[in-house]
Amino acid sequence: MARVLLINPNISDSVSDLIRAEARRSASPGTQVDVLTAPFGVAYIETRFEALLGAHATAQLAAQHCAAYDAVVVAAFGDPGLPGLRELLPVPVTGMTEAALATAHLLGHRISIIAISQRIQAWYREVVEGYGFGGRLASIRALDRPLSSIGGVQEEHAQALRALAEKAVAEDGAEVIILAGAPLAGLARSLHGQLPVPVVDGVSSAVRHAETLAALQPGRALQGSFALPPAKPHKGLHPAIAALLDRQPR
Repeated sequence: MARVLLINPNISDSVSDLIRAEARRSASPGTQVDVLTAPFGVAYIETRFEALLGAHATAQLAAQHCAAYDAVVVAAFGDPGLPGLRELLPVPVTGMTEAALATAHLLGHRISIIAISQRIQAWYREVVEGYGFGGRLASIRALDRPLSSIGGVQEEHAQALRALAEKAVAEDGAEVIILAGAPLAGLARSLHGQLPVPVVDGVSSAVRHAETLAALQPGRALQGSFALPPAKPHKGLHPAIAALLDRQPR
């Protein structure tokens, strides 16, 4: 039985509830799925600096709890802190963006992302390019209206989100749609069969990829850029982070 930990880098419990519901719907029978919410930070991440805060919160929770799990998921689109976590954690780690792109790339060539905020687009684009999918990105389309409740985005803006996806297909040539962001977790199920191209959900993709990584047991890097950070003096770190930094590679 795989044990998968999803960490919401934002402080919104309502979003964690959406993540948890979709993760448990998507997981294989017997997979244990748990969700933790950031103990500090912002309601939802839109900027690079907010992503920095989310990465710190995620690192703290991952360090505290990873020993009890077979894989860890960064459960926010943009995957704040994912490369660094991959250096440090003793178990496989993936994120919503990485997993969604990996899934989408198996379904079509031109990928469009539907997001909840205009401000978020620059950071998302940088993340997609960092994963090597910049040339496959047809567009990023986003809502351009206030969000009264981050946990209620799907209900409040369902028609607008669907319209953005339809425009991405008709005007941008998208062959696959990714619904970006944990607040949209599960929306792909509602849109199934309503769009002319496949629709990908980041949470369900991440859970399935995490299960696969746990089952493959590929081992961790002992050399190269994802090997453990070199030992050096440190202070002021959360004890769980300090303990991981101080451990020797197995």
